Amino acid sequence: MKGWMTRFKAVMALTVMALILSGCGEPFLSTLQPRGEGAAMLLELIILSTVIMLFVFVVVMAIYIYVIIKFRQKKGQEDFIPKQTEGSHALETLWTVIPIILLLILAVPTVQYTFAFADVNTPEVSEEGEELDQIWIDVTGKQYWWHFEYEGLDVTTSQEIYIPTDRRVYLSMISDDVIHSFWVPSIQGKMDVNPTGNRNEMWLQADEEGVYWGKCAELCGPSHSLMDFKVIAVSPGEFEEWVEDMQGVTGEEEPETATAQAGQEIYEENCLSCHAVGSSPNKVGPNLTNFADRDKLAGVFDMTEENLFEWIDTKGEEMKPGNLMVDAPYDLNEEEINQVIEYLMTLSPSDVTPESADNGVYIDSDLSDLFPEEEEDADEESEEDDEVDEDEETDEETDENDEE
Repeated sequence: MKGWMTRFKAVMALTVMALILSGCGEPFLSTLQPRGEGAAMLLELIILSTVIMLFVFVVVMAIYIYVIIKFRQKKGQEDFIPKQTEGSHALETLWTVIPIILLLILAVPTVQYTFAFADVNTPEVSEEGEELDQIWIDVTGKQYWWHFEYEGLDVTTSQEIYIPTDRRVYLSMISDDVIHSFWVPSIQGKMDVNPTGNRNEMWLQADEEGVYWGKCAELCGPSHSLMDFKVIAVSPGEFEEWVEDMQGVTGEEEPETATAQAGQEIYEENCLSCHAVGSSPNKVGPNLTNFADRDKLAGVFDMTEENLFEWIDTKGEEMKPGNLMVDAPYDLNEEEINQVIEYLMTLSPSDVTPESADNGVYIDSDLSDLFPEEEEDADEESEEDDEVDEDEETDEETDENDEE
């Protein structure tokens, strides 16, 4: 009896601990605290599946306890054998049909949401009924970092995606090496990122400003758990400002201090072949256009000069095992590394940074300034339609005069 009580206490302690730990989590990295339409849909599925499981558990345990009490062995019945029931069609039908019904209840919304997450063809519509321009981002997964190119906007970055709130942003994803999985728990579900030209598409939407953590959810190598990135949701006006600032970067801007200028020369000689600054298509290594605005180095380490010095000096060999920078041919001394660091810390082209997502400032915009060509095309089409209508009216008037 004593041994049984000890085991019971241990099980109860583990159960209570599991319940407490399950409540731990941060809003920027929790599926239970959704901050976007996709995550809210997933939470509905989580709640539905949990309710179904609890229902099954309660029913089974109730029957189990009832049977134990009702049909327990009583005094004087040591040799009693109860009536054996075999081949009950009613019972077999019951425990076959009920699970099917429960699975259908769960399957229908799951299938609906799965197709909804991959629906990138249905355009968003404004309150006035006009179709909104789609923002597309080409996402490339690489061991062990993420690369982002904004289609049609001439903006390229890595490790951080800036998106406007209350607006869907569409992603076209592919891998340059192995299978990865793109996951931002607080605002959307997972999507595999495959190599060999197999692109997957999905959308993100953040309901409120914030910095949301993203993860690779597919084991992809030694530093899989360090393949983090950030989704920075800012107001539409701030997003528009950020895009315009990023578009203005050419990579040829000259720093103010002599040390940073020397660092730029060293960078161009040793680093530029892999790490682009500006909208260059080069993605051998992470794009560093807004490097100084990031609060994390390599996605996971605090952005300090000490960590940055160690990264450049050791090529991240121990900080991110398996990363390809260890094969880089450069060999810099301490002074040169410090000069490169000072240059890198000047790469801050915009006032819109991760801190902007938490400053409480909301700037509205319809983002139309980002798509001027499409606006012009629409105006030209409208003018052509008007001309066609005028020609048709003229032809009709001519026909009427001829008849007269």
